[in-house]
Amino acid sequence: MQLAEHEAAAVHAVPLPQNSWCLFLDVDGTLLELADTPGGVAVDAALSPLLQRLRAASGGAVALVSGRTIENIDRLLGAHGLPVAGLHGCERRDAQGAMHVAPIAREQLADLRSGLERLVTRHPGLLLEDKGAGVALHFLKARELEHELRAEVALLAAPLVPKFAILDGHAVIEVKPAAHTKDSAVMAFMDERPFVGRTPIFIGDDQTDYGGFAAVRRHDGMAIAVGPRVKAEWWLPGPAAVRRWLDQLVGDSREAVRA
Repeated sequence: MQLAEHEAAAVHAVPLPQNSWCLFLDVDGTLLELADTPGGVAVDAALSPLLQRLRAASGGAVALVSGRTIENIDRLLGAHGLPVAGLHGCERRDAQGAMHVAPIAREQLADLRSGLERLVTRHPGLLLEDKGAGVALHFLKARELEHELRAEVALLAAPLVPKFAILDGHAVIEVKPAAHTKDSAVMAFMDERPFVGRTPIFIGDDQTDYGGFAAVRRHDGMAIAVGPRVKAEWWLPGPAAVRRWLDQLVGDSREAVRA
């Protein structure tokens, strides 16, 4: 089976929800193809209109749930006003535009930042991303150092545990507040309008998205895995297939309204 046929079959295999739905979307690797660096992703002109169509079809019940900061997501996607959870749930903008931010002092991460900066200096292939409430060490260009890096980050972050957690992602190691996750972010949205009472769908491609999967399952929702790194009840091969399925979701909602 050719790649296009394989993707089409996968999209067709994922069912469309029968009840009124709400949608939670990861960004990198789900809506956008992964890049070597966070700033290297390509955002095409079709994404923003798709998000707006989804928002209209769901009565506003669409949220982005990402490891990026909300400021970064707004700048990247032009998502101003869209409900968003950033930093894996450490910051959240609800559907009314109110911000909810974890009370984390930057000074708590000072020693960790210093240690990681020394690590990056020793290995030019590394990239340190400072997210304010957390830090991320990207090693896509230094995959051969993965085991060494995970050990060093664990050692540097040990004094912060259990208040902070170490997350493993796609060629990235993050340290962030443990109390705030994609799980807690989705659960908070589900207690608010316009999400409350709807069947939730979470689509994600990375280990950190398992929290989102767990949250929607508590509400009898749909967990949709993307790509090879995660597993769920339903699966799509990549961002292109995700976009195709979302187009079908919008079309199905329009048909339901006309009916």
